[in-house]
This record gives sequence, structure tokens and C-alpha cells, in this order.
Amino acid sequence: MTSSSDATDSMDAEFDTVAAWTADVVRGLDPAQRIPAGCRGSGSPGALHWLLDHLAPEPGQVFLDCGAGVGGPAAFAARESGVRPVLTDPEPGACRAARSLFDLPALQAGTQLPIAGGAVDLGWSLGVLCTVDDQPAYLAEIRRVLRAQARFGLIVYCAAHPGPLRLESPQGNDFPTVEALDALLEGASLRVLSSGWTDHFAAFPADWEEVMATVQTELERRHGDDPRWRTAEEQSGRMGALLDAGEVRGRMLVVEAS
Repeated sequence: MTSSSDATDSMDAEFDTVAAWTADVVRGLDPAQRIPAGCRGSGSPGALHWLLDHLAPEPGQVFLDCGAGVGGPAAFAARESGVRPVLTDPEPGACRAARSLFDLPALQAGTQLPIAGGAVDLGWSLGVLCTVDDQPAYLAEIRRVLRAQARFGLIVYCAAHPGPLRLESPQGNDFPTVEALDALLEGASLRVLSSGWTDHFAAFPADWEEVMATVQTELERRHGDDPRWRTAEEQSGRMGALLDAGEVRGRMLVVEAS
């Protein structure tokens, strides 16, 4: 059995330590390459465009990226639509990376957001829900900070069937089924407007793949012998295996605060 401390250590390695290392590498890249590098582990450009198309953002709107990591997707949203991102992430290394790489406001926060109720126009949370201990509280907090009828995008990794998965999950992850996710959203007063699957979109384009491969190679060169790097790579490998086997799928949703 995995202890809670083991799960926390694994997630800290993946989302905090490696985030800080990634920022160190990405600072040396051309500014045009920073967004692809900062989207490692997030949605592909096709998925992000799908979300933005269904969110229908307007320039200047306050855009919350909840669980933003190093900030690549939020910077993508700002570049594509002119929104004003506000980022939250529970890991201090990720917040520092988002500030230094993209000059975005990033607040260290987990389930409880230091944001006034109804202050957010729209936003998204990408691949985060399955890593949260209290999923109902997380969704309820997102609903609290959204204005009435505001739209919010989600990528949620869903289990393909009830019960235990056939392959080992990354530590600290709890994947809801589609049915369980729908119940969670209804309980949080978030109404589904549109949905899709991340695997219906093409993989990262060649230029993005090239940048991400460059970052991966440099991270391995600098930190390949560090046990925290090996832990993060093991976490990533488990997730990749689940996706490849169809045990988990990425569900894309745009919901409305009802």
C-alpha cells in the first residue's frame, strides 16, 4: 500500500521540483519557444484551441488557470485571445516558474483560492482534478470564484471503468469515471455545455515536439541521476501507460456556472 507521505513526495517531485528545473532550462530558450516548453504535460494546441473556441473569451477578461503549473497554457490563452490570466498552483516552484518565464501573476493555493467570489470571468483547469484529495470541494471553490453564467474549461482524466484500474496509477491520483464526474459537476452547480476527448485531436505539432524534446534532453542531462527526477519520470510513465492502454482518457469539458 502506498502511504500518503509517499504520494506527496512523488507529486512534489513531479509538480514542484521538476517545475523549478524546467524553468531553469526554458529561460535559455528563445521567447517564442517558451509556450510550447511550458505546455509539457498539458493539452495539445488542438485541445487548447477547442477549449478557447467554446469558452469564447474576450480581450481583457480575467482568466483563471487553476493548477497552472509553469504557466504555458495560460500564456497561450493570453496570446491567442488577449485575456488577463491569474494563475494558482499549490506548488511554490511552479508559481515561481510561471512568474519568471511568462511574467504572469501566480498565487500559491490549493483547494481554497485567495480570490473573491464572482471575480473571475472564465478560465480552465487542465488535468488537475484527479490529483486533488477533495474533488467536490475543489469544484465548489471554482464555482464560488466564477461570476454567474461564466464559462470554465476542464480537462479531466477519467477512468474507463469502475473499480481498480488494470495498470498501476501515478501516486496521488484518483480518476473519476465519466458518470462520477458528471455527478461531481452537478453537485458543484456547473452545467456541461460542451464535451470531447483529448485523443480526438492530433498530437503536438512537430515544432512543439522539437522544443519539448530539447527540454526533456536537457533536464535528463542535468538531473538524470537525481532520485527526484527518476520519481517524476516514473509518475509520467505510469500515466502514459494508462492512456496508451485506454484505462484512462482525457475528457474535455466547458461548463457554465449555473
